[in-house]
Amino acid sequence: MTGDLKTAVRQALSLLSRGQAQLAGEQAEEILRRYPAEPNSLFVVAAALRAQGSGPEALDRLEALVRQAPDFALAQQELGFALADAGDLPRAIEALQKAVAIQPGLPGSWKLLAELFSAAGNVESAAEASNQLLLATSTEPELIRAVNLFREGKIAQSESLCRKFLFDNPANVTAIRLLADIGIKVGAWDDAENLLARCLELAPDFRLARLNYAQVLSQREKLVQALAQVELLLASEPDRPTYLVLKGATLVKKGDFDQALACYEYLLSRHPPRPMGTLVYGHALKTVGRQQEAIAAYRRSIALRPSFGDAYWSMANLKTFRFEDSDIEAMRQQIQAPDGSLEDHFHLCFALGKALEDRGEYEESFRHYHRGNTIKEKLEKYDADRTTDDLRRMTAICTAELFSERAGQGCSASDPIFIVGLPRSGSTLLEQILASHSRVDGTKELIDIPAMVRRLGGKRKAKQVSRYPEILRDLDSDQLRALGEEYLERTRIQRGSAPFFIDKMPNNFSHIGLIHLILPNARIIDARRHPMAACFSAYTQLFAKGQSFTYGLSNIGRYYRDYVEMMDHWDRVLPGKVLLVHYEDVVAGTESQIRRILDHCGLPFEEACLKFHRTERAVRTASSEQVRQPIYSGALDHWRHYEPWLDELKQSLGPVLDRYPIN
Repeated sequence: MTGDLKTAVRQALSLLSRGQAQLAGEQAEEILRRYPAEPNSLFVVAAALRAQGSGPEALDRLEALVRQAPDFALAQQELGFALADAGDLPRAIEALQKAVAIQPGLPGSWKLLAELFSAAGNVESAAEASNQLLLATSTEPELIRAVNLFREGKIAQSESLCRKFLFDNPANVTAIRLLADIGIKVGAWDDAENLLARCLELAPDFRLARLNYAQVLSQREKLVQALAQVELLLASEPDRPTYLVLKGATLVKKGDFDQALACYEYLLSRHPPRPMGTLVYGHALKTVGRQQEAIAAYRRSIALRPSFGDAYWSMANLKTFRFEDSDIEAMRQQIQAPDGSLEDHFHLCFALGKALEDRGEYEESFRHYHRGNTIKEKLEKYDADRTTDDLRRMTAICTAELFSERAGQGCSASDPIFIVGLPRSGSTLLEQILASHSRVDGTKELIDIPAMVRRLGGKRKAKQVSRYPEILRDLDSDQLRALGEEYLERTRIQRGSAPFFIDKMPNNFSHIGLIHLILPNARIIDARRHPMAACFSAYTQLFAKGQSFTYGLSNIGRYYRDYVEMMDHWDRVLPGKVLLVHYEDVVAGTESQIRRILDHCGLPFEEACLKFHRTERAVRTASSEQVRQPIYSGALDHWRHYEPWLDELKQSLGPVLDRYPIN
């Protein structure tokens, strides 16, 4: 680069940094007339266009620039900004991550990553990005060292150093935020919440901390408080997409679907249509049963971004939707694109698997399911040995003697009806049947029992064993009653006015001992399905969160085996406590099984339970559209179409299959 060129480029960059976008763009255009491929000038032109509101043109130029210069960190960052402006959040995150991989000290990238992860509900990734932001901006050596220790997984050392720094600097909000992030990392949600609240007392205008605080509150199902924090953010920036998306998502969690839809509609009215905005709008429409409008929203997302795998999967996940030939061809093209994101890729794999399944093209369908699951399994890093060990510890602690000693203790309320089991085993169907009863409120998969378990497990250092379930032996009568009352209070926001309500978190099967100790009069139903059918159905399902055991045939078979062993244990130590309901029996004799379920719950028979598909209510699981139809038997043996490729699953299930012989 000649001296004159260097000077001209520096001037253009300086103008841009001072907010003089138009002049910077003009200067850069002059340079490009003589040096058409000069990367800094291409960057300035694109950044200037974005600053002046020409987002689409800026995006086109930036995508061309990063293809030409993939290691240009500022171009990757600017691309991330432009993609976020366009609502293409997955690709925005990918571009920003590339930027910081090339140049770790980019505070703008880390700040936006923290916001995007927070809005998406990824609290841990948001915390990591926030810490990286601290690292990029802090001048305090102790804090920098604490962040580095945190990144290295030396959590206890990081915490110790951070607390020592705070002892000398009690009002340092950056350090308080770091300590909150440590709390999030180790599952100390109470600490994280309190620290972020303290942070905002000291610095009310610390918006990133308030965004983190809102997300932690939402994560803990403190939804009214979370919404209050989001409203404070919106008061300063009423049209900021990140805040509006978080508000909409929190309203959905709260069950205020009309308000959530209004929020998303406001977002779409104030900003050009964005792929993510129309996607979440579609999710809310789907939940309330407005399927055709949901499909239209998903198709709009695809029109805005043809590679948007999540939008294709969202249509597939309606279960009753059927793709057109053009959809399948488009997905095949996108899945082969060399520059697609990993997230788009596995979403497309699952969507294409479902599309081909519906057409009876089972071999190719399985290939795509397997491909998508392989990607997810690597990302999730599920530890099957830990699950088995945790359940064996539970068996050792929750004995008949323990329950006999605690008889008559806990909270006496009989409000909750727990439905447990494996996902894709008929729990949503049972919930819909019960929620059709005049005395029962349907809710969703409530996180309150898992949250209580995490708290009982205690704050611990890396690799330390949780205090749960052993702590169950130490809880006295007052503590057990208080925990039961706390559960009822925390779940009240999800209920209506009916005397009973449903908690259908499937993974609660491992916590039946805790449930019985704190709520001895709660009803519990085990929704069970043929192991081959249940496991394969879960294998074809891309879960929004959790259920990481489902992405490998061996892991899911082992999990089912562990689940059956755990349920056998509960039947031995708490005989008659859990009602086992086989999905196949509900299909074969619907009325008799409904009467049996209602009797277990102490409820009189109501005709509406037989006509459950007519009940209008929000359904927030993958079976949302299926339960709005009468029961059909077509899915019972659907797994058999894939049997040639399921030997690994059969081997993993082992003796459990003897209870369900394969004809």
